[in-house]
Amino acid sequence: MSRPIITLNGLKLVIMLGMLVIILAGIRLAADIIVPFILALFIAVVLNPVVQRMVRWRIPRVLAISLLVGAIVLIAVLLLAYLGTSLNELARTLPQYRSYLVVPLQNLEPWLQRAGIGISVDELIKYIDPNAAMSLVSTLLSQLSSAMSSIFLLLLTVVFMLLEVPQLPAKLQQLMARPTEGMGAIQRALDSVSRYLVLKTAISLVTGVIIWGMLVLLEVRFAFIWGLLAFALNYIPNIGSVLAAIPPIAQVLVFGGLYDALVVLTGYLLINLIFGNILDPRLMGRGLGLSTLVVFLSLIFWGWLLGLVGMLLSVPLTIIAKIALEQTQGGQSIAILLSDLNKR
Repeated sequence: MSRPIITLNGLKLVIMLGMLVIILAGIRLAADIIVPFILALFIAVVLNPVVQRMVRWRIPRVLAISLLVGAIVLIAVLLLAYLGTSLNELARTLPQYRSYLVVPLQNLEPWLQRAGIGISVDELIKYIDPNAAMSLVSTLLSQLSSAMSSIFLLLLTVVFMLLEVPQLPAKLQQLMARPTEGMGAIQRALDSVSRYLVLKTAISLVTGVIIWGMLVLLEVRFAFIWGLLAFALNYIPNIGSVLAAIPPIAQVLVFGGLYDALVVLTGYLLINLIFGNILDPRLMGRGLGLSTLVVFLSLIFWGWLLGLVGMLLSVPLTIIAKIALEQTQGGQSIAILLSDLNKR
């Protein structure tokens, strides 16, 4: 009698896994549509507490949303204009990198030969093609010209989401079989994601500004680009700050030498030590409830599924998935695997 039960359970598992594969494949194929919606949703989650505070100050909700979105558009226009100018200057500078790389590589060649690594500098220089980097910068410049329309559509979606917020609780309660438990789970997810995104945005902004100021003081070129890069990549857990440090350190190593590169590297290490290992965990506290391994694996998974935006939002997306799994009997065991039991 036990064999049919085992077969039935196995069949259910196979069907569920097949459905999951189909859903994930569909999400990945429809990423161009889903990613802007998810990004707009998380921006609305970050902005909604600000709108609610303005409403408590007796500012009409429509006016509060208009003022907030107007300020964001103005800041975005100024940033894109300055970023475009900086990228143009970077594109003009890139051809110089090949000639500047010859001397450091020639100095490095004896050290490599002593270590038993036989590399010819002349052969290595042939593989260094600044045209590839120039084509990347040109692509970024062309995308900046169309970025305003994308930002406009994104913010328009955010505006409609913020206008819909007061009506959402009543609509969701009518859709749920257990409204009290369902709304409690949604509120927990919103509180966790909102807290994470607000704190992460503040920490990333301060990190980007400090790195920008440090590079300006050290007279590193394109300091604004590297500061903006540090702000954006700081959302990516574990490896974002490392990726943000590579381009400016490489630039200083080529144009300034090993000593200047070590100074910049030390500055990045100190900033990441203070913000990434001390300030960030203290401010985030124990609210995430995700293990370190899960955070890293979620970075890989959401990055594969949704691209760069998935990497940036990997932690809040995993928090939402974990809370959703906790509401189902079959998903509670998976939610426990995602949790960090030491932080309970």
